[in-house]
Amino acid sequence: MTGTDLKATLTNLFDAERKIRELNDVLTQSAPGAVLEVVNSAIADARQLQDEDESALRLVRLADVLSYIEGPQAIDALIDILASDSPEGRVAAGEAIESIAFERFKEVAQGVERALKRLPEGSPALPEIPYILSDVPEPGVIKLIEMFLKHKDADAVAAAIEVAADISDPALTKHLAALVNDKRRVDMADEESDEASEVSIGELAQEALDIIGDNAGDEDDEEGR
Repeated sequence: MTGTDLKATLTNLFDAERKIRELNDVLTQSAPGAVLEVVNSAIADARQLQDEDESALRLVRLADVLSYIEGPQAIDALIDILASDSPEGRVAAGEAIESIAFERFKEVAQGVERALKRLPEGSPALPEIPYILSDVPEPGVIKLIEMFLKHKDADAVAAAIEVAADISDPALTKHLAALVNDKRRVDMADEESDEASEVSIGELAQEALDIIGDNAGDEDDEEGR
């Protein structure tokens, strides 16, 4: 393409972005109930599409729209996108949920509690949520991680164990200790090789307990200096 063609392409891109913002404003300024009804239907349609690229495009855009809408239904809808098969859609929904959690944590926490009850075992959203919560500076995160540690979904439990190790809050040790003999096995990515290896929940729990114990020892050493 010539320089003129590329310049025209950029102009078209700017025009498209401007139009997206205009349309987004129309949606976010409309009655939330009406918008959510349409958005929920659009999410269901997008998740059923055979065209993965089109599905991802729609889910990413829907996640963005939902990030501007307050209320429990919007959080539930974002978690529904998080439960989709689209990696792009899940990333967009996760980023939206995390952003909302920094401003309206109670709203997200209640949505997570509902998700733990309504999502089926094996839902892609369950192992994602603990990681989304891990960087949110709210005491309530510990309670939610405890709930994930008790869940039936092994992948969700494994994710919660990893987050528990990162948070290293002593309040989580009793819940981790209860999992030390858990024989359920999960595939975990190796940080060095990027390859997945199978490990038991019990092994992960013991490793997390060791990390928390080491961190507690380091804090005691610093206080004693």
